[in-house]
Amino acid sequence: MRPADVARLVTLAAIWGGSFIFIRVLAPSLGPILTVATRVLLGGAVLVAYCRATGFSANLGRYWRQYLVIGVVNSTLPFVLYAFAALHIPASYSVILNSTTPLSTALLAVPLLGERLTVAKIAGLVAGAAGVALVSKAGPVVPDLWFGAAVAACLAATLCYAASSIYMKKHAVGAKPLAIAGWSQVFAGLVLLPVVPFALPPAAITPLIAANVLGLALICSSIAYVLYYRLIADVGPTRALTVAFLMPAFGMVWGALFLGETITLPMIAGCALIIGGTGAVLRPGRR
Repeated sequence: MRPADVARLVTLAAIWGGSFIFIRVLAPSLGPILTVATRVLLGGAVLVAYCRATGFSANLGRYWRQYLVIGVVNSTLPFVLYAFAALHIPASYSVILNSTTPLSTALLAVPLLGERLTVAKIAGLVAGAAGVALVSKAGPVVPDLWFGAAVAACLAATLCYAASSIYMKKHAVGAKPLAIAGWSQVFAGLVLLPVVPFALPPAAITPLIAANVLGLALICSSIAYVLYYRLIADVGPTRALTVAFLMPAFGMVWGALFLGETITLPMIAGCALIIGGTGAVLRPGRR
């Protein structure tokens, strides 16, 4: 990759690793529903405005159903699950567990796409599962029922991402990625709007909370997606996917710097197992 591509990849990992910090701050103050609704509506609106300003056609009349399904499965559900998890576990845990997304994709691709489960993929899935188990016992948290529910929510979110990627591969091949990014988030927010009146924020909205909302929506959604799809166009989807390898490191560092979270050796070891297992799953098989 060119230096500019590497710079985009690292920047994207830093941004998306930081998104879990924003969520960890916002979820207790706004609640999971309002945290997600503000993120996707603001982020999606900015991307849609950008597409219109640049003359980019989203072909909404043809693909609105795909945008709706992708919005619900790729944004509404996983974002709410991560926001719920942020109430009970450190942000660094969430970002490490998020890195199991490629493993979930490989697992779902077997029954849904008919892909073969090779020895290397099985080894990768086992390593990833061992990494999750290690992270779940890494401390310094109390492994109670809420902790278990939060870990399960993170893993369920990765299954949502995996299901969405498979759906896009089967049903949204002709849709343009940037259009998917913008309109799927808009639809994700519209789905949540009827629930918002019943999920009012439990605390006052301070200027700091408002700044975090803007940071999560504009930086972690709007700007990040523009970077991501530029990266896909320049280096291809497989190399762009390696952003998942870098996100846990940034997530742990940001959590320690801004939230005072503790980084333990078992967390690092579990993260290494997950990333190693992901590498085994993503490695192309021999012809």
